[in-house]
Amino acid sequence: MKKTGWTLIIATLALTAYLSLWPVPVEPVSWQALAAPGYTGPHAANDRLTGIRLIALGDETGPEHVALARNGKLYAAMASGNIVRMNPDGTAQEVFVSTGGRVLGFGFDAAGNLIAADAMKGLLSIGPDRAVRVLINTVNGDPIRYANAVVVAANGKIYFTDASTRFAPKDWGGTFAASILDIMEQSSTGRVLEYDPACKMARIVARGLSFANGIALSQDEQTLFVNETGRYRVWKIDVTANDLDVMQGSPQAAVLLDNLPGYPDNLMRGLDGRFWLGFAKPRNPVIDAMSDKPLLRKVTLRLPRALWPVPKAYGHVIAFTEDGTVTANLQDPTGAYPETTAVTETRDRLYIQSLHAKGLGWLAR
Repeated sequence: MKKTGWTLIIATLALTAYLSLWPVPVEPVSWQALAAPGYTGPHAANDRLTGIRLIALGDETGPEHVALARNGKLYAAMASGNIVRMNPDGTAQEVFVSTGGRVLGFGFDAAGNLIAADAMKGLLSIGPDRAVRVLINTVNGDPIRYANAVVVAANGKIYFTDASTRFAPKDWGGTFAASILDIMEQSSTGRVLEYDPACKMARIVARGLSFANGIALSQDEQTLFVNETGRYRVWKIDVTANDLDVMQGSPQAAVLLDNLPGYPDNLMRGLDGRFWLGFAKPRNPVIDAMSDKPLLRKVTLRLPRALWPVPKAYGHVIAFTEDGTVTANLQDPTGAYPETTAVTETRDRLYIQSLHAKGLGWLAR
């Protein structure tokens, strides 16, 4: 009995020391999450996304970004590093190119080049001949560690997000693992970058974002809309801003949508002046409760991953106008189609993007 008691004491002390002292890669920053609004008002619960249909993708998974090109073909960036090209109905699938990394967002420039934000490689240009060229992978001598989303302006300038300057996916087990570390830390190192093809230079438009994610341009292309995943909001940022720290306050940056019910991921311009936003996950009350408890977040990361407070699966996409009015709200409480990261809208269909799905979801319009 005495031996058993000492064993329990030693085991308890060892566990306490492990949970208190074992090194983790994050240095959490305290912040205060607003009380979650739940699925009310413009985000009222519904099942309008439950009728989603699937385009089979063979061995591919994770159609994270989808776009319709001028040639009428649909392009989708996959977890494998492949960009798959297909007809809008999903037929005639082929691997257009493999970057060897993970493309999370892309667009097309006036010459028909596919401009890609590759989380492993930086900002890429992929020609119609399928040649892959790195446009830039540093800014002011600092590596672009987590290129995430991209939009190409009519004047040729390219705006893209660098989600985190702390956790590069190539160093931390991929995009999903790196995003968890960054959001748990809350050091807000995400930034918005501009690349000018004319001078082949990049500059920092804005910084201070907790996991800078989806990006889109206003109709007049004077304003950028940027998802801040880690703090559940969408920003409006002036394209002329220069190295602006959004946390310091400025007339050039303002929060458009705040205290959202989930983690906003991709942002896509749709039809008739609206934008589509997807929530990769809903909010988790345990995570919100730890926002002002940085030490507790450290302890959490020392636990086995099976015990981490990962938010449940829940399908949710919305559309909103430039003034922040939510005009569409589609949900699937069952989460059957995982990580609904955004929507690509055509005249016939809504294609639902996903971080890990084994098919490409779509709904008829």
